[in-house]
This record gives sequence, structure tokens and C-alpha cells, in this order.
Amino acid sequence: MTELTSKLIKEIEPPTKGRRLIADQHRDAPRGFTLKVAKSGARVFVLRYRAAGRDREVTIGECGTWSLKAARLQAHEVRRQVDAGTDPLAERARADGEPTVADAVTEYCQRHAHRQKNGHKVQRALEMYLLPKFKHYKLHEVRRRDVIKIVEDLAATYPRQAAMLLTYIKLVFSWAEDRELIEANPVATLKPQKIDPRMKSAPRRRVLTDVEIKALWNGVDESPLHRLTAIALKMVLLTGQRPGEVAGMRWDEVEGNVWTIPASRRGKTDTSHLVPLTSTAMDLLAEAREEGRRLDKRRRSGSSGFVFETRPGAPITVNAIDRAVKRHAARLGNVEVQDGGHWRPHDLRRTCRTRLSAAHIPESVAEAVIGHTRKGIIAVYDQHAYAEEKRAALETWERHLLTIVTGEDHENVVPLLGAGA
Repeated sequence: MTELTSKLIKEIEPPTKGRRLIADQHRDAPRGFTLKVAKSGARVFVLRYRAAGRDREVTIGECGTWSLKAARLQAHEVRRQVDAGTDPLAERARADGEPTVADAVTEYCQRHAHRQKNGHKVQRALEMYLLPKFKHYKLHEVRRRDVIKIVEDLAATYPRQAAMLLTYIKLVFSWAEDRELIEANPVATLKPQKIDPRMKSAPRRRVLTDVEIKALWNGVDESPLHRLTAIALKMVLLTGQRPGEVAGMRWDEVEGNVWTIPASRRGKTDTSHLVPLTSTAMDLLAEAREEGRRLDKRRRSGSSGFVFETRPGAPITVNAIDRAVKRHAARLGNVEVQDGGHWRPHDLRRTCRTRLSAAHIPESVAEAVIGHTRKGIIAVYDQHAYAEEKRAALETWERHLLTIVTGEDHENVVPLLGAGA
């Protein structure tokens, strides 16, 4: 029986070939703790064990780098893993092949996030908040408490953004778990409201009143807003489409008095969407075309095909529209109301949808107007496109809208109900 000591380790002669193994029989040494001496004279502490019927050997560290006492303590930790049924050598091999957090984020975004309308936002949020600390970490090294700390810090100032960040992180780790890159998703059960109650935001219900609609419609023409931004806001309210879909509108999507939004620009569905254009919508597009030509002439460049091209070669962004609305809120009559705050561009879409219901437009038609996809058995069996019904619905809304903004009676049909200021 040999008890390893620092003096003995130095005195052991290297073998002429192969290696020499000296098992440590010291009372503080775990079973299998061994000194391995190579013919080169190198001395390494290892732990020898059996797993799945095979002899295994995991390196603790080199003598000199590791003291004998420290090596024994580390060997105890490895021994506990073995006794618990884990194969440390296999785990190390798996970890060596496991991607880093940065690798996982890049691959996830390339394979999944970039296919979505807001994929660039997902990648930017992960790169801004997750990667600075964990870029070089292996996936399994990220702990639940680490993610909670990142999200908590962000929630202190931006609770909504923190909730979205948590969603993005969960998506990455869920993807990694599905591909067996990690054994378990450490954040699968994390709930935003459990981290910070402010992160659970109620869905917005803001709908513009008649007074606000009139102030917006007339105010954008008198405000310092970019002319194309003003027209885009009117198009959102008039058509009920998403601000991002309106902002990215292209001339080649318009044929006659029909606008077809391609599936590639609709983040929440994989189908295209037909939007009938009323006479007012066509007038707005004519105004946008004229403004575009004026800008092209000033820039001495041709159009890239975007209806709302506020910068050469690029359309206006939703964030830019939102900032413009906030900046000129007073000029647009955008007042803050209790439980709703100031209205935002997306609230114009909700306003259109609400007014369609107030006009007794059937729900199936109203939903078709704003492009909500049908689900379940109805989506399978009802393939009607509702083209004529959508046009009639939007023309009804157009007449009421013009009555609101001009003060003149444009309605010769059943009036919209419940639309008081």
C-alpha cells in the first residue's frame, strides 16, 4: 500500500516505456485516485473508475499545477459524480463538442429567427444583453439564476423589453434542448411576472375617439411630420393593416385598386393578404407617389419601389413612425388617457377593427379585413376569400371616417353605432 506524499512523487523514477500508475492509499484519497508517471517524467493526477463495464480515467491535473491536497479534493468531487451514475469523461467529451452560447444564438437566429418578420430584433436583443457576459460560455454552464439576474436588471428600467428578452432566451435554450445540445432547458419554467410583476403587461385596448380621429387626420397635414409618414399613418387607420405592413408597402404590390401583401412580409402567417383600396386610399397613394417623385428629383436618384421611401433605398420604419408620433403628440391631438396612455400607431389598426364591429360588419368579414387568419376546423373548410365583403366593409368605414374628419355627412347607409367621442 502506497500513500502518496510530495516527497515520494518527486522521487519516483519514470518508467523506461509506457507509464507507471501509483494508487494513493491515503485516508483522504478517494477510491481510484492515482498518480500517473510517463516515461518523459511528466506526473499527472488522475481518477480511475469503471462506467458501462469499461475502465475509464479522467485527468485531474499536472503535479506542480495541482498540489497533492487540492488534487485529492478535486478527485473527491469527480468520485461523487461517478457514484451518482455520471460518467465524467463522457461529460467532458460532450462539453468539448457543445457549442458556446454565442454559437447557439448565431445558429438559432440563422435557422429560425431570421425567417420571422422581427428576427433582427431577436438577434439584437440577445447580442445586447445575453452575449456580453456569456458569449464564450458553454450552454450547460449558464444557470437559471444567471438569466434571472440579466432580466431583472433590464426590468428595473424597461420591463416590457425584459419580458421579450426572456422569451428570446427561452426560445434559444428550447431549441438547444430539442437538438440535445443540452440535457435540460434551465429557463423553461421561468415566468416574467415571477421575476418582476411589471413584466406582465396587459394587452393594449386603446381605441381612438371621434375627436382624436379628427385631430389626427387633420393634424398630420398641419404638423412638421414627414409627408410620407403622415400618409402612412392615415393608411393604417383607413385600411386597418399593421403599421409594419403599411410602412414596407411596395408599388408592385398594388394592382388597380387592390393591394396584396405578400406572405414574406406578414410575420404572423405564411399566406398573402388582399386589401381592397377605397377611393380615399387610392388618393393617398397618388399623393405618396407624387411626394416620392419630388424626393427622387431632389435626391437625383430613382425610386427603389417602396411607397413610403423616406430614405434613399429604404422605407420608413415602424420605430421611426412611433418616434414621430411621440415627438408631435400635441400637434396630432394625441392626449394621454387613463389606463391607455397616448395612442400609438398600432392603436389605429385596433380603432379600424373596432369601428367595423360597431358598423355591424360580421366578425368573419372584419377579421378578414385586418388579415387575421382563421384557425381550427373553420380554416380547413371555409376557403371563401371575402373579397367583395371586405371592400364593402372598408367603404363603410371610409364613409364614417370622412364624416368624422370633415363634419359633412358622407353616410347614406346604416350608421356606425357606439362611436361617440
